[in-house]
Amino acid sequence: MTEWYEFSEARRTIDPDERGFQYGDGLFETIAIRHGEPRLWEYHLQRLGAGCKRLGLKMPGAGSLKARLDLAISESRHESVFCIAKIIVTAGVLQRGYGRAMPAEPSIYIGMFPALPVNQPAYVKGVATMLCETRLATGSPVAGLKTLNRIEQVLARSECLPTGAFEGLTLDAEGRLICGTMSNVFIVSNKVIKTPSLERCGVAGTMRQFVLDLLDRQAVDVEVCDLDWADLVAADEVFIANSQMGAVPVHRCGNHKWAIGDVTRDVMKLLAENGIAECRL
Repeated sequence: MTEWYEFSEARRTIDPDERGFQYGDGLFETIAIRHGEPRLWEYHLQRLGAGCKRLGLKMPGAGSLKARLDLAISESRHESVFCIAKIIVTAGVLQRGYGRAMPAEPSIYIGMFPALPVNQPAYVKGVATMLCETRLATGSPVAGLKTLNRIEQVLARSECLPTGAFEGLTLDAEGRLICGTMSNVFIVSNKVIKTPSLERCGVAGTMRQFVLDLLDRQAVDVEVCDLDWADLVAADEVFIANSQMGAVPVHRCGNHKWAIGDVTRDVMKLLAENGIAECRL
């Protein structure tokens, strides 16, 4: 069972007038807790701050938010060596109707729940994916953010469950490759790493940004650009990344197959050397 805290007090009920419940008016961060510490905390904090600014929410103070999270971790019954924290920031309980004053004083909820590790063979042999029929709407004013409105991901992810695919890859309304239902996508073509632009839709994952930053420090250029299905099919290597698992190679999407090459392995090694233990082979 997930344990929920509001202002560091245990809570199991939500006011039905809460705008996060009524309209999805808010944001969330899903954070890997490893050995009692929130991994990529600064990255989550930066994305949350950008999201609060764009949605017109008062950003909670970094120090007080970290203190609340630390308390939730310490009070949780879940094993803090390997678990997950979810921070939800909403516009709170305000007047009925879509419109509201900005910036709004937020409500903050912290959930703690157990993590399910990805099986180690997936990091060695890669995972199978599928192409989802659900398309992502383009031109979103909240593109890149992790808002509470995730119905497209719900529909796409639900397509995966009957197939047994590890992940579902999604395109936008114009056929551009965007991301997975729970991950970001990278392809390798002629030793060049590329990842889809998320200016129109999709979620800019914290692990995606961590990978980009690590590669930049290594003077490895990555192209953030528009990609389509043909680019994916023609790629030499494919891997996916998210905050919980690090990076995992993809060996197949439907009938299309890829080798697990040196570039993917080098990225995984770099992550392992920088605190993402799951990528250590």
